[in-house]
Amino acid sequence: MTSTQSDLAGLSRFIFRAPSWYSSLAFALLLAALAGVAAFDSGAYARTWRGLFFLGRDAWEGIFFIGVPTVVAAFGTTGVDRFVGGKLTWNRSSLLALVSEIIVVVIVTLAAIVSVFTGLGQQFVFDALVVALASVFAFRLLVVMAVSRSSLLVAAIPASIQTVAAAVLLFIYSGTLRLLSVGGTVLDAYLMPYLARSSDAPAEFSAISAEHFLLLAVTCGLYALSVYAFVVAVDRPWRRSLGVSLLDFLRGFVGHVAEGSRELEEFFQQLGEEAIVPVSVLSFRTAAGEEKARFVLPMIHPGPMGEIGGGNFPERVAGDCSALVFPPHATAGHDFNLVTEGEVDSILDAANAAADRISYANEATRSVRTQSGEASMLGQAFGDDALLISTYAPGFADDVEYGVGLSTAAEARTNGLDDVVLVDAHNSNDGLNGPDLGHVTPGSQRAFDMIGAASVSGQRLSTADRHAPRLGVAWDETDWGPTDGIGPLGVRVAVTAVDGQETAYVLVDGNNMEPGLRGELVDALVETGPVDEAEVMTTDTHIVNTVEADNQVGAAIEWDDLRTLVCDLIEAARADLEPVEAGVAVERAEVTVFGNDRTETLASHANAVVAMGGAFAVSIILAAVAVSVLIFLFA
Repeated sequence: MTSTQSDLAGLSRFIFRAPSWYSSLAFALLLAALAGVAAFDSGAYARTWRGLFFLGRDAWEGIFFIGVPTVVAAFGTTGVDRFVGGKLTWNRSSLLALVSEIIVVVIVTLAAIVSVFTGLGQQFVFDALVVALASVFAFRLLVVMAVSRSSLLVAAIPASIQTVAAAVLLFIYSGTLRLLSVGGTVLDAYLMPYLARSSDAPAEFSAISAEHFLLLAVTCGLYALSVYAFVVAVDRPWRRSLGVSLLDFLRGFVGHVAEGSRELEEFFQQLGEEAIVPVSVLSFRTAAGEEKARFVLPMIHPGPMGEIGGGNFPERVAGDCSALVFPPHATAGHDFNLVTEGEVDSILDAANAAADRISYANEATRSVRTQSGEASMLGQAFGDDALLISTYAPGFADDVEYGVGLSTAAEARTNGLDDVVLVDAHNSNDGLNGPDLGHVTPGSQRAFDMIGAASVSGQRLSTADRHAPRLGVAWDETDWGPTDGIGPLGVRVAVTAVDGQETAYVLVDGNNMEPGLRGELVDALVETGPVDEAEVMTTDTHIVNTVEADNQVGAAIEWDDLRTLVCDLIEAARADLEPVEAGVAVERAEVTVFGNDRTETLASHANAVVAMGGAFAVSIILAAVAVSVLIFLFA
């Protein structure tokens, strides 16, 4: 992950799960009641027992005049939006109505405070109410356009519900109809009692005039044009360079994180490019012919987030085989995110095809560790194939790019090995801090360090003595979850025993590790523990990143607890040691991934919208408000 991508990932701290519709409405009605008590005067009665009745009346008036439009909008917006082809859910609609109510309450409250200290009077408060209702319409219009991808005119229909509902109540209970020259016996006899009910309304409503409704219509039109100008301005760079709309990205991202929808995959499909990726499988089977463990390593990146694309690939592949599956992180960055979860099926098919054609051998080498610059590599050969695990710990590193991985594996093969399973241990990083996040790119010193380590490993393993291997495995799902930085696979360990040497492979279902944690675990197993060599890996699952962008293993859990668990699992795996045969095969899968430089471009555009779009939005708002003030002054 680059620093640009980390800035985008850091925005996840602002995202939260949308509350249920009834929770949003309950809070909205409570807020409306409190606003009613604050807005409508109970007079001297408020200091007496009879004041309780009047406070109750004030609360009810707040619920009626503020809460009812919110309820109408909560239920009506979803129905109308879906009728015109939109996708608003009940939860999103209710939350949108609640936020809109808060906007109205805040603006009117601030106007009331200003009127008290300036003597502007009730007329100013209702002028501010017009601006508030128009602002609510503009806000809702932007959200509906983003979520439902409707045109301005179509989106204006569901977006206007809350504003129209509030305006209708104000029109009826302010008695505005009596001020209009629309007399006539039929109207007086049948309609006036229902459309002019000022006697049932708070006295403050007497300050409302017919001009307020005309100004509301003009202001809503002005704000709608401002929203359209904003959307066109921020959307144009996305369409020019990526060929997609910013609104599609916002709809998918919010929908996935707020409600777990799959809309984001539709957006990524528009960005995707075809790619061919190697899928390597290292399999162990017992003397009875039963598969005991399987390492599956496709050169993809398990992202971008949650269960979108390949974000939950580790769990998917683990459930696709009866053996204990180890899906460590491959040498691939975010450009090799799968665009949809359906692409995972292609990877699983390739893995199973590779497993079916493995030629097993009952010989293996002792594991060897080589060092080249910052890169440290643990390798072990099984027959003429090998498992290589690379790490830059105790230094900090993130993803190793696809091209670097291909070159590294090729270097190992040129030195005497056949197929190579190359793992990026992904086990030491300092989070999202600083301009250099340890991304290993082609041409960098770290890339050549990794290639050099593979070259030495290939030479040593190809000429090393072979002996009969034994394997033991153990697994604990753990009590930790994504909030703790641990995915559903928990912690898995495998121990190989060859010629008196025991090597431990520890896989934690998480996204990278806190600095120093990998070292503590390896020391616990090797320096003072039961095995001769060990390496700790993570799956890079992105299940944990819907909780927090930087949610590495060891950030939320106690290191001692993890160390104790790993040591216990190693002992269980050692007790499970038995003779095995092993072999490696590689298949190629055709999948759709983000594509070269697409992730960086997407992140750059998103960050630009955050950095510049906010300032542009403020400018648009200030300009619209300034024009509104002029309209009010000269109306």
